[in-house]
Amino acid sequence: MAAGIRFARFGQKVLILEKHSKAGGLNSYYYRKGRLLETGLHAITNYAPPENKHAPLNRLLRQLKIPRRNLKLRQQLTSEVVFPERASLTFSNDFGLLQSQVALHFPDSIGQFNAMKDELDRYDPFSPRPKISARKFVSSFLSDKLLREMLFCPIMFYGSSDEGDMDLSQFVILFRSIFQEGLFRPEGTIKDLLGLLLQQYKDFAGEIEFSSGVEEIISTDNKITGVRTRKGEKIRCDCLISTAGLPETKRLFAAADSAAKFSELPEDNTCGRISFVESIFLLEKSASKCFSQGRTIIFYNLNEKFTYRRPDKAIDLNSGVICFPDNFVGGQEDNTIQIRVTHLANYDLWLQAYNDTDKSRYQTMKIYWTGRSKNIIGKIIGNCFENIVYEDTFTPVTIERYTSRLQGAVYGSPNKVKDGKTGFDNLYIVGTDQGYLGIVGSLLSGVTMVNQHILNRI
Repeated sequence: MAAGIRFARFGQKVLILEKHSKAGGLNSYYYRKGRLLETGLHAITNYAPPENKHAPLNRLLRQLKIPRRNLKLRQQLTSEVVFPERASLTFSNDFGLLQSQVALHFPDSIGQFNAMKDELDRYDPFSPRPKISARKFVSSFLSDKLLREMLFCPIMFYGSSDEGDMDLSQFVILFRSIFQEGLFRPEGTIKDLLGLLLQQYKDFAGEIEFSSGVEEIISTDNKITGVRTRKGEKIRCDCLISTAGLPETKRLFAAADSAAKFSELPEDNTCGRISFVESIFLLEKSASKCFSQGRTIIFYNLNEKFTYRRPDKAIDLNSGVICFPDNFVGGQEDNTIQIRVTHLANYDLWLQAYNDTDKSRYQTMKIYWTGRSKNIIGKIIGNCFENIVYEDTFTPVTIERYTSRLQGAVYGSPNKVKDGKTGFDNLYIVGTDQGYLGIVGSLLSGVTMVNQHILNRI
């Protein structure tokens, strides 16, 4: 939608083909018990005050011609990283809080931390370069192992498509967007934000077709000439942007030579392995005693070493994300309170259960692991789950089914196409697999790729 808005602004004809029945992709919504539930949104990163004209958020809104006042931003209260032995780091949208926490809990490391921050400030994460190990980089500054693990926990949970380690460029983007800029939500729900974008797109005469998946990308020589939809319709185009993902786009070429031209990487090297199980709990208002600390998000880890990879079991309960969507400044009043709990998950095991001849196995597995998750989370935030009004859990299979992300890989391929270019001179990758992360990152990716590659053609 961001790419469409940016291009349509200049009077160009744009068509969005959306496979789902509603907009949003990984960040969409559905209704249960009369309440709208969001499929992906915990918080939006990259908060910036309005006077910071060069901040990604404010630059983005100018590019989309959306007045900032239309969003009515609500900042996080405070968030926390919790490790064993009561080790914790509290942070907010004031970077000084995190610095003071490092100085308090890791006094020998604050100088190292500030030196690392200064080096990260000078780093350009979008310049083309080979992958650099973020763990090696951080270790070259921070000697305290526990501090390193505590910093990696929220950063990897909120955007890493790599297992174990991550590209330094991705680390820089996430360090800035989470710690230096911060977390927020727009007033209302993800539906309101999507509605705002969709209306802006339509106001610029952009067209969109829902429930219209692309079956094949049609090419001749080095150019994309159009697409064929699942309904059999052939649509010609001069330029094509794909937000489907790198391996997912490659699958849309019927001819092997065209797929090879699109990307030389084999599919095994482009599919992401990181996926999650997430549970949403609606609780009675009386459960608010659980949230007395006013935390917006808690990133927890039960061991001193943080392990970020596809687990051997269906879910890794040793770490997770606990989000309280109501704990933002000016949180909206409702008759229920919401908690979202996220764990790393094993796609293969969930798929096996889903495809089992015993159709109850998948649901039984969800009930079992959700119960174990509640036991763990109750020890961290207090046992308030007896007040549940409604709960729902989605798995990597759910993500793959509704978003077509192979193996439910929320953060896409570990191979990022930073310049968006493919083997075809009028086909570009936009979104997570282009390298920008989060909701603001996805929007910026659409705008940036249109600016760099398409507007100069008109």
